Amino acid sequence: MTVASVLSANCPSRTLLEHVTSKWGVLVILALAQDSARWSELRRTIGGVSEKMLAQTLKVLESDGFVARLDHGTIPPRVEYSLTGAGEELAAHLLPLLSLIEAHVSTREEQ
Repeated sequence: MTVASVLSANCPSRTLLEHVTSKWGVLVILALAQDSARWSELRRTIGGVSEKMLAQTLKVLESDGFVARLDHGTIPPRVEYSLTGAGEELAAHLLPLLSLIEAHVSTREEQ
């Protein structure tokens, strides 16, 4: 894929781009880059995310192949989420970007 193809209105990669660069998509990837987590742990870790948005984001990222859902098949239900290989690769690219953004925010606040 070339950058030019993403710029095309009918490029199918735009859907994935939208999913992984949404606010909640980035934050879910960031949270899972630290460790696998249960739904309730993710909800506590990602400040401000609603139950609906977390559920939708996890479902989309799972269908895109970036997040794996492991149902332990127990009662009460125990489900864990983690990054797949593709999700780990994505996180490796997102983490430097987020570091750059945080550094820029710090610089702006000092001015």
